Amino acid sequence: MPRGEDCTLVLVGAGLASALIAQRLSHQGTGPRIVMLEGTDNPFGEHTWSFHDHDVELADFNWLGLLIAHRWQGQSVRFQRLRRDLQSGYASLTSASVAAAIDRLPNVEIRTGTRVRSVFADRVVLPDGSEFAADCVIDCRGYEANDAMALGYQKFVGLEVELDAPHGLSNPVIMDASVDQRDGYRFVYLLPFSRTRVLIEDTRYSEGEALDLQALAADIAQYAEAQGWSIRKIVRQENGVLPIALAHDFDRFWADKPVDIPQAGMRAGLFHPTTGYSLPEAVRLANLIGMHWPIGSAALAPRIRQHARNRHREQSFYRLLNRMLFRAARPDRRHLVLQRFYKLPREVIERFYAGRTTASDIVRILVGKPPVPIHRALACLREAPLLKAERP
Repeated sequence: MPRGEDCTLVLVGAGLASALIAQRLSHQGTGPRIVMLEGTDNPFGEHTWSFHDHDVELADFNWLGLLIAHRWQGQSVRFQRLRRDLQSGYASLTSASVAAAIDRLPNVEIRTGTRVRSVFADRVVLPDGSEFAADCVIDCRGYEANDAMALGYQKFVGLEVELDAPHGLSNPVIMDASVDQRDGYRFVYLLPFSRTRVLIEDTRYSEGEALDLQALAADIAQYAEAQGWSIRKIVRQENGVLPIALAHDFDRFWADKPVDIPQAGMRAGLFHPTTGYSLPEAVRLANLIGMHWPIGSAALAPRIRQHARNRHREQSFYRLLNRMLFRAARPDRRHLVLQRFYKLPREVIERFYAGRTTASDIVRILVGKPPVPIHRALACLREAPLLKAERP
């Protein structure tokens, strides 16, 4: 392999995973030549990616901090019978802040409107037959549906709005589940960007992935009115449907993926199974790549696959909780599961979001009378019944 700065890295897809890899490899000075190939004309889309301070290591802020748009010292949750303020830091990246940070990297080139026909370990082939040669190629094109993963869905519509008067929020409200429950578990998510600007997201944990943009936007307007807020203008809109993993056969999931082409982000199944948050896992992966750089595709691919296998094993408890939420709890009572969870000690909650739940945490989470029928909870213990039969 050439020296790190003499290598060419091709990232297929310009999303969060590719941005974090590029930033991680470039933040200490001259990085490798990095080419991002994005099929759309809008690299990094229209998104807000958030995380809790404890989701990442303190040292990660040295490079991740350059992409952060907003930070807060605390957060709160609201349920029908619980309101709690947590002194846990929280931060958000936006598509604009990510794009600006990547634009400042002189070694990174983004080619938009560039669809890819084939991906190989040493090159990428475009539909017209032209090729990009590379020392390393990483596939970052996002989640692919796979029978080896049984899913529920977290779907949302968010409106960033400018209000006529201050909203009165000092920190994010990461769950306001005091709202009417519909379409599964429903909550509203609030990020205050200034005294009068706030992102309002209406979120549902549902069995189906269908998303009615107009209906959820209307619910957001109704929520704002109930808070006494008058919307002066809508600044932007975002929406998404995130996978929530109920069961996952790791070997089947990876069986049809090339052994010599590294996969990243959602494409590698690297996301928090319960929250759908992908940023903490993307940071872990960027650090893994940075630790081994420079490295070729064929050597990096098995390291990422082993990392994904380890995370799959460590996340089995979260998939169990998801099965209980989606299969054992009645839709109109799912909010009680989360309400009970937020009565736990702050450190347990922080480790849960970070994907570092300990054995003692598991006991704390499960102890006591569960808010779901025991017989239905017992039926959720095994993953295999939820997975579709393997295709012949």
